[in-house]
Amino acid sequence: MTRQLIGPEDVEAAARRIEGRVRPLVVTPAEPAAPFGAGAARLSFALEFLQHTGTFKARGAANLAAVHLAEHSMPEAGITIASGGNAGLACAWAALATGTRATVFVPATAPAVKVAKLHEYRADVRLVGTEYAHALEASQEFAEKSGALLSHAYDNPYIAAGAGTLALELLRQAPDVDTVVVSVGGGGLFAGTAAALLARGVRVVAVEPEHCRALNAALEAGEPVDVEVDSVAADALGARRISRTAFELARDPLVSSVLVPDAEIVATRRALWHGRRLAVESGAAAALAALRGGAYTPAAGEHVAVVLCGANTDPSDLA
Repeated sequence: MTRQLIGPEDVEAAARRIEGRVRPLVVTPAEPAAPFGAGAARLSFALEFLQHTGTFKARGAANLAAVHLAEHSMPEAGITIASGGNAGLACAWAALATGTRATVFVPATAPAVKVAKLHEYRADVRLVGTEYAHALEASQEFAEKSGALLSHAYDNPYIAAGAGTLALELLRQAPDVDTVVVSVGGGGLFAGTAAALLARGVRVVAVEPEHCRALNAALEAGEPVDVEVDSVAADALGARRISRTAFELARDPLVSSVLVPDAEIVATRRALWHGRRLAVESGAAAALAALRGGAYTPAAGEHVAVVLCGANTDPSDLA
């Protein structure tokens, strides 16, 4: 895969590579739908937070590892990645599963629950700076010096295509779905989802916090641009710049870009716990917050699937 953009054939190839390596997606109807902002629409939850490592990112990590192992191109120094936490967890998990080394750079502000899990996966964890961009620079320097394979949390075609495999599983279980709602950080999940669904005529709603709006700002500017990062969901969605792949796919007329305030993300996360006993992280709650807060209003009868993409969180504040 040498081109920047990905298509449905790339997602389908990823699905074949990672079959049996990841947990199947669980899809459940969210009834009644009205309390979650769906009104008279049909609402389903895609429970991807049940995935290995607690997020969808295990799919992309498994796909990347499978490609390099098959091509005998995995260096002795293993893989290195920068992450707010979740992509690093997926990289470390995939490395452990395949006997590969993982060196993970995360901001010193990363949630303790994610850092602890990284150590459980036997990663070499390095805390750098206060945001993802600082960790990214450090990982790039490490890759140059060590020869390690530099992975990326979202801006890699194999990572994005792997993430998109959950959309294929969603369609198999809910073939009549009209719209899929996803949270967006750097754009890996969105890009894979869009690549899988747009050619099939399924709408995609891309949801970002108001102050972590890399995709929304890019669409406004006509190209990817740097943005400020300040949100309760910044540990998962705090990318300064959207990937070029995600930006290009987001220009499709079937894509909507919406923003949600932090207060609605917090309220939605708590509503999921109190109403359904689902403990998700703020980045996952952002997708549903778009419906609950009215940023996206589905039509009557529209079948909307919301991807709850991660649960690497300390649930103590949900009581």
